[in-house]
Amino acid sequence: SKVTFDLTAPYDNSRVLMLFGQLEKMNRESMLVDPETARQITAKILHLIQTQGEKSFSLLYTTPFTLTEPSGGRRIGVFVSKGGTGILLQLVISASKVSPPSEELMLQLHSVLAKVGPKDRKFGVKARLNGALNVTVNLLKQNLQNHKLLLPCLLVLRVCLPSAVNAVSLGKNGVVELMFKIIGPYSKKNTSLLKVSLDTLGALLKSKTNAQRAVVHVPVLLYIYQDWHRNDTRHRHILIRKGILGCLKNITNIKLGRKAFIDADGMRILYNTSTECLPVRTLDPLINTSSLVMRKCFPKNRLPLPTIKSVFHHQLLRVPAGGPVAQLYNQPLGVDDVVDKSDNNEDAEAENDTENEVEEKDHHAGNDDIETDINKLRPKETHSRPFEELKIYERFFMELSEDFQVMQYTFLSAPKSQRPIIVPTAQALPPKTPTATPLQGECPHPAPVPPLDLDTINITKDRDGCSDHTHSRTHPGAGLEQELVQGLERVALDGTGPQGGGGRVNKHNRQPPILAGGVAARRGGEGEEMLAEEWAEEEESGEGVVLQAPDTALLLPLHDPDLYVEMVKSTRSVPQFSEVAYPDYFGHVAPTFREHILERVYGVQRTKIFQDIERLIHPNDILDKVVYDLDIQSCPVVDGGESLKFNSQFESGNLRKAVQVRKFEYDLVLNSDINSNHYHQWFYFEVSGMRVGPPYRFNIINCEKSNSQFNYGMQVLMYSVQEAIIGRPRWVRTGTDICYYKNHFSRSSIAAGGQKGKSYYTMTFSMTFNHKDDVCYFAYHYPYTYSTLKMHLQKLEALRTPQTYLREDVLCETLGGNSCPLLTITAMPESTSNDQIFQFRNRPLVFLSSRVHPGETNASWVMKGTLEFLMGSSPLAHSLREAYIFKIVPMLNPDGVVNGNHRCSLSGEDLNRQWQNPSPELHPTIYHTKSLLQYLAAIQRAPLVFCDYHGHSRKKNVFMYGCSLKETVWETNISATSCELHEDLGYRTLPKILSQMAPAFSMASCSFVVERSKEATARVVVWREIGVQRSYTMESTLCGCDQGKYKGLQIGTRELEEMGAQFCVALLRLKRLTSPLKLRNHAHLLDIESDLMETHCKVSSTYLLEDEEASFMEEVDYSAESGDEPDNDPNTAEPHDNHLSDSESNRLTHLVKSSGQN
Repeated sequence: SKVTFDLTAPYDNSRVLMLFGQLEKMNRESMLVDPETARQITAKILHLIQTQGEKSFSLLYTTPFTLTEPSGGRRIGVFVSKGGTGILLQLVISASKVSPPSEELMLQLHSVLAKVGPKDRKFGVKARLNGALNVTVNLLKQNLQNHKLLLPCLLVLRVCLPSAVNAVSLGKNGVVELMFKIIGPYSKKNTSLLKVSLDTLGALLKSKTNAQRAVVHVPVLLYIYQDWHRNDTRHRHILIRKGILGCLKNITNIKLGRKAFIDADGMRILYNTSTECLPVRTLDPLINTSSLVMRKCFPKNRLPLPTIKSVFHHQLLRVPAGGPVAQLYNQPLGVDDVVDKSDNNEDAEAENDTENEVEEKDHHAGNDDIETDINKLRPKETHSRPFEELKIYERFFMELSEDFQVMQYTFLSAPKSQRPIIVPTAQALPPKTPTATPLQGECPHPAPVPPLDLDTINITKDRDGCSDHTHSRTHPGAGLEQELVQGLERVALDGTGPQGGGGRVNKHNRQPPILAGGVAARRGGEGEEMLAEEWAEEEESGEGVVLQAPDTALLLPLHDPDLYVEMVKSTRSVPQFSEVAYPDYFGHVAPTFREHILERVYGVQRTKIFQDIERLIHPNDILDKVVYDLDIQSCPVVDGGESLKFNSQFESGNLRKAVQVRKFEYDLVLNSDINSNHYHQWFYFEVSGMRVGPPYRFNIINCEKSNSQFNYGMQVLMYSVQEAIIGRPRWVRTGTDICYYKNHFSRSSIAAGGQKGKSYYTMTFSMTFNHKDDVCYFAYHYPYTYSTLKMHLQKLEALRTPQTYLREDVLCETLGGNSCPLLTITAMPESTSNDQIFQFRNRPLVFLSSRVHPGETNASWVMKGTLEFLMGSSPLAHSLREAYIFKIVPMLNPDGVVNGNHRCSLSGEDLNRQWQNPSPELHPTIYHTKSLLQYLAAIQRAPLVFCDYHGHSRKKNVFMYGCSLKETVWETNISATSCELHEDLGYRTLPKILSQMAPAFSMASCSFVVERSKEATARVVVWREIGVQRSYTMESTLCGCDQGKYKGLQIGTRELEEMGAQFCVALLRLKRLTSPLKLRNHAHLLDIESDLMETHCKVSSTYLLEDEEASFMEEVDYSAESGDEPDNDPNTAEPHDNHLSDSESNRLTHLVKSSGQN
């Protein structure tokens, strides 16, 4: 009997259930289903489904899983939950037994199944197990010309294909070959069928065995794609073209597919079609997929090196047991560690035919590294070393027993070497500079700069309204408030106040340069830049420019070129460097203009990738000329002046090889850390012999990290000697078309920690030079060498006043023979009375360290700001010295810094992962620094604050990592009682203070969770073993800020030094909060300080909900798998005020007071 329904009636599940009941009854009562009755019932079910929010049946092929959305699946859900899928599949089996099967019934059944299938997670399994899948395949084979029936059958196949077993089974059943009979060249007919066919084929080809079956069809797919590309001139069938590319993408996942693609001239075909698509923005999906296929098929190239081990070798007397260093030393001779031997059986892997359907796994990737052992989160009860061992460190704490009856100080310096030192631009330096011939076997350094006597040069500093004022010291009788205001202005360094290194005020007038004809130099931002161009023009034209000698001491009070050369003589390096880089010799004056985070140009990444692909398509255009190579004893001879000259053989330099690829393009290879085969990130090298006008492209081709801030607005740094000579000695952010992406250079499993099939990454930038035959230096970040530190320490010692206690000890000698300095800074006691001596000895200690990772040079600039502030003459600095005894190790890894390493010491290990069990032979600086802290803990004088300065390569702003048992537990599923989680919140005080006053600091980026991977770092070990609650790592961005006053700006040395100074002021405020009674004599001072910080340092911060960067309109393909989802846009985050509210401040004050009393 026929059942009728009012299909326009309101939604009611009863109608679905009634129809379902009829189908079930038919299956139960009759062996042979009446085709007409079954057709009518399934037609009604289909109509019910189609009226539930689906816009059009034709959309199904593009969005086969939209039925899972609430708007389209209510009735389907009811139908599936009652077992409707099984009934329909059984109907298919029953209908197939009728000879011939009813075409109308099969059409209706498959139409319903195509709708119902996506809602049933086990649909593919059910269809295969009851045989309905084979029925559908047979229908396809018998009805290749029946397009009306083909479409729903293909849709059912598509729904079954998420099951890997189904894909393999269909492949064995000849469905792959069947699909190639359906798809074809351009046609205006049956486009819907073609779309679904390509989508189904693409899903089938995700199986490797199916991809192998389709390898012979690669030329056909390329022909079809070309045909659609030529004929679809109005771009109405982008989905079909994308479907063809999707099939190619899956076939080229296997080695045979890639070979077939290359043999069929696929690179040229996709390159040409993509190039023609570039002007049309809507065709970007085709360009991106084509780019992905081409990059995948680009033959893997060998990195142009004989070995990935560092070109420099330092023999270790004792090799660490196990680990990568031991593997390096145990590597057999003759093993090629640059590339792996090709695996010929790569494509012969058998497909796993066992059922592996959807398996729900609860991944918490972010929590995987968090420490869950609560015992490891508790401080250790006993000290690990006997006190008798630690007593030898008493000599580093003379201030704790000093009676000041005889006040004598010695400032130690390392013994000087008699090695000759060459300044690279010797012709341009003053005659008094020591010069010498190059050491035997080394290259003479190019000196293309015209001979200019430095005695005739005058430096002008960029001014932003801060240059014309003469500053003098405050008179002794001036009010304390005035001194404090000036002191805090010096800390602010916001571009509107006095300039100078580390917040110091230039107290001298500067004379403008004298030009030909006696015209005085104009002052001010833009005018000065225009004037610089005039200088350059006059210089090149040969007209006389009267230049005066620069007095760098006025601009850089801690810099002295001659003293720097003296410091270099006593610095020991593995390559025995004998040259000095010009920027380190002459110094860096921070520019006062703002350097904005670079806005990414749309399409820049694929443009660079296409240029790389052209190397394969047009090999005759490639020069492949080696112009610099440290692996060769004598430097390559560069002829004709058609190539740039490179050099990196100076302190902290890192560039191993330079290859000229095209006339104005160079591939650059970085050197590994010594005793390592990786860590390629830090670079510092010299370029000369350039032309003015053409853009040069530089590609650093052996980067390892999967992402970089170079994808998010960071620029490289450049120092121009010509610019320095005409008055602007400075590092500036530069470079255009910057991006970072995976390249075609193979990374061996030895280099990738055992993983095969990995590639290196390219960091590329373009540069247009402004001066012919200039000498320019490029660096990853602002260089700060070990010799620079020694020079700064000597200059700081000269600034010491009788009221300042400064002592420099040599903590230890490094593996490379360099000394590791340890500084003690505090205030001298006002008298030798017992009360004053007692107060002096019992000041709380603050322990600071920096530069454990050589490539994080920003940490040294922050430390420079801290040291300058501590040694300053401001009331704040004096109060700070009276409040604390500072123990400072300004450079924990001198050897790594000297030799141009990025992360390791000469032991080939990351020193910041050795704090749990450091070796005195392999990690002397860490061993002895930890011993100092263990000694302090043993005498009950553990530091109030420990902070290790670092740089961060993937995040913006300045922020802190601390340690909290409670916050770590909150991030995991650890069960702990409230008494176990008792914890003072004092660890949050210092970061909160910094977020109030330091413009670059972001509280939102701070974290106090303890991770397993960080359990051997300084921060965690000092917290757990030494018992320092306020144990921090302070991370400074290498890029810039995305919040506060510096939002949208790249960070510079001024901001980094400011951060170091602000850290000091924050410590003074922390002192007030932790022990207010001891500073009662300075209450007036601190009230003014608080008011001034509210006035001058108010910063509005935007809290980021995620660590990721904002997404670009163009997909940034930086991941190892090239398939990451676009990142969240932090601009959608809600803004928050970074300042403490009154109630918050009161609570915080109460907490830290109680902390100070405990």
